Amino acid sequence: MGRGPSKRFTTVTINAMETPGNWPDGDNLYLRIRPDKSKSWAFRYKLAGKQHWLSLGPTRDVTLAEAREAARKRRNQLRDGISPLEQRRERQALALNAEGRTFDAVSKLYIEAHKAGWKNAKHAAQWTSTLKTYASPVIGKMSVGSIGLDEVLRILRPIWKEKSETASRLRGRIEAVLDYAGVHSWRKGDNPARWTGYLDQVLPAKAKVKAVVHHAAVAWGDMPTVWGKLAAAGSTSALCLRFIILTATRSGEARGARWNEIDMAAKTWTIPAARMKAKQEHRVPLSEAALEILEPMKLLQHKPDGLVFPGGVKSKPMSDVAVSKALAAVAEGFTVHGFRSTFRDWAAESTAYPREIAEAALAHTNKNKVEAAYARTDHLDKRRKLMDAWARHCTSPTVKATSGNVTTIRATA
Repeated sequence: MGRGPSKRFTTVTINAMETPGNWPDGDNLYLRIRPDKSKSWAFRYKLAGKQHWLSLGPTRDVTLAEAREAARKRRNQLRDGISPLEQRRERQALALNAEGRTFDAVSKLYIEAHKAGWKNAKHAAQWTSTLKTYASPVIGKMSVGSIGLDEVLRILRPIWKEKSETASRLRGRIEAVLDYAGVHSWRKGDNPARWTGYLDQVLPAKAKVKAVVHHAAVAWGDMPTVWGKLAAAGSTSALCLRFIILTATRSGEARGARWNEIDMAAKTWTIPAARMKAKQEHRVPLSEAALEILEPMKLLQHKPDGLVFPGGVKSKPMSDVAVSKALAAVAEGFTVHGFRSTFRDWAAESTAYPREIAEAALAHTNKNKVEAAYARTDHLDKRRKLMDAWARHCTSPTVKATSGNVTTIRATA
């Protein structure tokens, strides 16, 4: 039995209606009846002078109450100047665009886009390996648009306590890939791998799971003893280690030093930005003790690779293993990188030099953006005096033990 237009429907009248047409329920909601008697809901609105129809689904799937609620939401969108039809088209385009954009595929795109800015190929390999080992088995084949908190937790929870460092890096890498997907409109909404305000609500902080282990460092008061034993060793690796200590640089920076970076007359070593952690050129003032170490290495100055401390492999610098062995022979349980901490402790506890001078000597980036913006000098002259004082401390005479020998220094727990 057919019926005419009515301001409001009931479930009974909807079931009884048979006449084809668009019948208004009010508030932009219409019941559409086709010649074949099929029924559906539609939202009719006018925007920019044009009439639009938006399907809300068949009556067999969408109840009257649901249809009215859907219409209410569309009216709110119109009030905010949003076209419901355009928004639906955007969502459909997003779904179509994201189809086939699996996590594995997007992670490859991310790595390819960023690897040129990474230090070396090893970094890209680490990204690939970590994601392949832990993330791919869980979300590798999933569309980036469908990855949520549950999936991220399935990846992280099994290793969050046992492998906290790996888990932390993995979380950051998943977050970066999903952010990359979001920028390209392949996903919307919050990033489920974000830590602050998201994962920190459901996982314990890394610092609480496992205490941070710092690089074991020789106490600054023991430096003269260590220095004396290194000087007695006389090996090329011991020479390299002494150069690392006197310049307070990172191991890789010193081992990779080249003669064209060193100005013996000006007593400076300029490390190019490409070899610095912060990607900023760093000038190192060379003390007399540091220059003396370079003298015996001049015999190798003619080599085409130009390396100051060449390794056993042609055109390759001395390995970090060789330098670590030189240290282990005189001071067990310490790390080469720890000498930077030794230097920093000495500067803080035994000198009156300002903090920024010591930090500049270590090539640490100023985290205070305002201070960094006003910094116009690298304090070379002041740092030269600091490094000269450091050299005097390291090379100062030691008191010999009564036995005539100095026992090997060992790190204590």
